[in-house]
Amino acid sequence: MTTTLDRRTDWTAIGAAELPDIVALRRAIHADPEIGLHCTRTTEKLKAAIAGLPLEIHDSPSTSGFVAILRGGAGNGRTVLLRGDMDALPMTEETGLDFASKTPGAMHACGHDAHSAMLVGAAKALSARKDELAGTVVFMFQPGEEGHHGARFMIEDGLLEIAKPEAAFALHISPNAPAGVLVGRPGPLLASTDTVHAIIKGKGGHAAMPHDCIDPIPVACEIVTALQTHIARRVPVADPAVLTITKINAGSSHNIIPGEVALMGTLRTLSERTREATRAAFRQIAEGIAAAHGCTAETSIEEGYPVTMCDPRATALMRGVAEDFGGEDGWSPMPAPMMGGEDFSYVLREVPGAMAFIGVAQEGTDPRTNPPLHNTRMTIAEDVMARGIAVHCAVAERFLENGFDA
Repeated sequence: MTTTLDRRTDWTAIGAAELPDIVALRRAIHADPEIGLHCTRTTEKLKAAIAGLPLEIHDSPSTSGFVAILRGGAGNGRTVLLRGDMDALPMTEETGLDFASKTPGAMHACGHDAHSAMLVGAAKALSARKDELAGTVVFMFQPGEEGHHGARFMIEDGLLEIAKPEAAFALHISPNAPAGVLVGRPGPLLASTDTVHAIIKGKGGHAAMPHDCIDPIPVACEIVTALQTHIARRVPVADPAVLTITKINAGSSHNIIPGEVALMGTLRTLSERTREATRAAFRQIAEGIAAAHGCTAETSIEEGYPVTMCDPRATALMRGVAEDFGGEDGWSPMPAPMMGGEDFSYVLREVPGAMAFIGVAQEGTDPRTNPPLHNTRMTIAEDVMARGIAVHCAVAERFLENGFDA
């Protein structure tokens, strides 16, 4: 019987053996970033990297994503999903790397190049041990994470039904955590991500005669202040919300009172209860204050990602793997959720599972002050991808062997 120690040593060595090819793949993807749901060149690179492996490939009709299914030879019926995203951000890279983005206005500043490359490494490593695997592994290569709902589209395409997983896991790099350390928590990890809009309509006219107008600008300002008061005084601190108005559009000249003001912002919550309550409050506050001043408010909410909710059993499994690789220092509990969002939440709404961050701080740097995710100078320690490959493999192996009792 394979012991935990034997298994840890095995996957560590295998991850290291895969690293040179995976670094080359990651750099090729990094230099050629694509944005949105249709990352066709990236998909071609990923498929070429796994060509010849004993995988069933199923494409997403509505995106450039795909799943690659590995059916183990010692199956006991369990199926586990591992996910890596592939899309980039609309940013201009300033890292100065030899393999920096060659596409103006696009950059892999969130580490998706590393995510998809590490998943390729895991697919290669696990495929080489196909006959020993006690079940099925679904490798989910997904575009459109950066606000484009790629995971939701792939689920709606039926790709999770081909080999229905009983657990799902993902890794996300963090340049602000020590190299190789996994960071996570059970329960809410990341927030829901709705976009709120309001158009405040008044009556425009001459700025020197406001009494002949219904000026929507001070009304909009009052709404913004009231929304912040609502968050501070009505939302429980134990179940928080963030409501930030990030854009206000109004007016055309110094001497004209405009007829309307457009507001836009983001709403982040950590539970569906607070999400629904704060959505309702946004509408009530905007419409009520507008009416009190003789204006009207047209409100709308674009539904974003759900809360990223990690199953405690899945988090415990990832923690066990991390501590086997790195001892007690291999896992760092996240003290509180982050208010960023992640569309792996759609998968976790369908399947119990967990996501963890893996530290990729460069040697000799202070993780606390490194350029963070979504920064034009964000870089990673590429050798950490060997640990990422090993974590993917160990997590899959343990779940297939023992389920959440691993």
